[in-house]
Amino acid sequence: MKAHSFLILVSAAGVGLVSAMPSGEAPKPAAALEAGGNPSKPNPWMKDEVLAASVSIHPVELSRAADGHFYADVAVDGVESRMLVDTGASVIALTGADAEAMGIRWDPNDVQPIGKGASGTVYGVPVMLNRVELGRFDMSNVDAVVVPEGLDISLLGQTFLSRVPSVAISDGTLTLSD
Repeated sequence: MKAHSFLILVSAAGVGLVSAMPSGEAPKPAAALEAGGNPSKPNPWMKDEVLAASVSIHPVELSRAADGHFYADVAVDGVESRMLVDTGASVIALTGADAEAMGIRWDPNDVQPIGKGASGTVYGVPVMLNRVELGRFDMSNVDAVVVPEGLDISLLGQTFLSRVPSVAISDGTLTLSD
């Protein structure tokens, strides 16, 4: 039985399977233009359209909790934390206790107004998280704030969520995918 390798097309439009060929038979190089520079001559290795469906490997699916919210187990610099997924929060907001558990240190003198919440001004310290992971989504250098007082649970906000290609809610499930 002959093994096959796959040629994967990666573009701004997504990822798609272009063709399969027996293993060991690499695609032949083909110039987009003929030697004479004729731009109307198409590359014989390129298809007019990619028929394969977009690849979405293991989307992260979160079920709505009894309180109506979505929660996720998120690793920050390798330390797990249960967070409330908050699409309305502009940044990841860490409780003081979660930040300490993650090894994030801050000076209490650096606490400053960082925004407005439902109960008024929110005070915290801006920090940069080296690595934030949720399922297969792994982001580096993510802005966050430590909110030492007044936050009951850490919030997974837009500084992470906006870097996920697709965030959708349907039928009680929040799905993060490509």
